[in-house]
Amino acid sequence: MDLRKLGRRALRAGVKQGIGYMKRSGRDTTVLRMVDGMLSGTDGRPEERAPRGTGTRDGAGTRGRNRGKSEGDGGAGGGRARSTRPSGSRQPGSGAQAREGLAHAREAARPRPAQGFPKRPDAGYPGDYTGAVKPVYAPDLDGEADPGEIVWAWVPFEEDHSRGKDRPVLVIGHDGRWLLGLMLSSRDHVPGSPGEVHIDGSARWINIGTGDWDSRRRPSEIRLDRVIRIAPGAVRREGAIMPMEQFAKVVESV
Repeated sequence: MDLRKLGRRALRAGVKQGIGYMKRSGRDTTVLRMVDGMLSGTDGRPEERAPRGTGTRDGAGTRGRNRGKSEGDGGAGGGRARSTRPSGSRQPGSGAQAREGLAHAREAARPRPAQGFPKRPDAGYPGDYTGAVKPVYAPDLDGEADPGEIVWAWVPFEEDHSRGKDRPVLVIGHDGRWLLGLMLSSRDHVPGSPGEVHIDGSARWINIGTGDWDSRRRPSEIRLDRVIRIAPGAVRREGAIMPMEQFAKVVESV
């Protein structure tokens, strides 16, 4: 008894039963048919037939296929084949646009210093500072107001501390939790060049010229005889850094 033939016959019978079950259940039987074909000596696929008019498989049909391939590759001249890029493919420049969009997205995702509109201190204003000022120069664009920077803050009116307005201030030091600052003005209280001091009524002003603290580049002055207490929460982080030499000239005149 040939055990190999017996085993092959049993395997084939099992495969056929499985195919029958798959047919009855409505499932795809392609794989099982291929297995059955291999067991029977074929590859399980229908035999390919040459199309009409193409000649024999090894003759004119082969030449026809080769000729069609040559035409698809650019003909006898060996030119480059015609592009078959789909209509929805990326067009030139889209890569640069994508990179630009990604750069904007990354820029938008970066944390920015918190900036809020200046407001009156919640605990009220304790009054202007009248003690000796210890100037400090330590500007640092880190989102917090530091000495040496010109920032926008809520400044109380001199005659009524319950009311005030948003205006630029030069931060010059600290008084406990309060910042100490000198307010700026662009009303031209000081005629002349930067560095000159002028008394206008009861107020003393020093000319500081123009700078990044004023968007219209108007000449500005700083009031020297009034040192204002500023709550850190009443500061809007927007302004500029005053150069050290100019800062020293201002605080020497306080």
